[in-house]
Amino acid sequence: MKSLRWLFLTCGLVAILSGLATAIDKPYEGISADELMKIKYYIKYTKFAQDYKSTGDVWLISKGGFKRHRRFLRARIILNRESDGIDYKDMVVFTDPGSVKGLAILTWTYIDTKKEQDAWLWLPSLRKIRRISQSQADDSFLGSDFTTEEITLRRWEDETYEIIGNKKFEGYHSEFTGQTYYEGLDCYVVEAKPKRKDWYYSKRIVWIDKNTGGNIFDEIYDPLGRKARTIFREYQSYSKGYLPQTLLECKNLTTGHKTVVAFDEIKFDSGLDEAFFTEKTLMRTKW
Repeated sequence: MKSLRWLFLTCGLVAILSGLATAIDKPYEGISADELMKIKYYIKYTKFAQDYKSTGDVWLISKGGFKRHRRFLRARIILNRESDGIDYKDMVVFTDPGSVKGLAILTWTYIDTKKEQDAWLWLPSLRKIRRISQSQADDSFLGSDFTTEEITLRRWEDETYEIIGNKKFEGYHSEFTGQTYYEGLDCYVVEAKPKRKDWYYSKRIVWIDKNTGGNIFDEIYDPLGRKARTIFREYQSYSKGYLPQTLLECKNLTTGHKTVVAFDEIKFDSGLDEAFFTEKTLMRTKW
């Protein structure tokens, strides 16, 4: 078993020498909670790739089943650049329907975790850009059941982690697709608590796939310790070992409202230009 662990650590060293910014890319026996969650974040932000681009659909679904539809584009460029300290730049924009077309959030994240991220919200109807601060991270993300923190602003360093179990996932049944996902999957169960005091959640119970390190399910508890929301994530394996999210579902257990995000086109390493990730792009691009 020690030799197996040594193999994973050796592979991690090779990854660093190859230019990747993390020590390991898959879980190993005896992994710590911190290292496990680092893998989760590298998968989420596709930081094993040079860049990422996707399109897809968002459905905002009421308790009664009424649906509102949005079309979106998401793009990210991984820089990990020492000269100006920028880690990566990320953009999410609605491209349809016309009533929300162009509504977008641009985020610049820095290597130095003490430096607050730069985030801008573009409001096309007002022709205005509004800066987003960390204090607004608990706001709804573009009208969805996700928070802005969950989609763009949360970093690995924002929480403390403890592995509280090794269990088989009981499965997630999606009313939207009619399918049951990951039933019987071997998982690490991690308790994640925010370092920030008096925040909008007291803890998350996070289910991590033992094979990939992908975060498949979150149970989110409010400040009073009540389970308030759940988030499900489906992943698909791509070439070079990339593991993008392909389906997300967030349920508000209090209101019965839910948000479904489905991706239909995902591209890696397509040569995105850093100049795309600017305020000018938000204002000038006709989506």
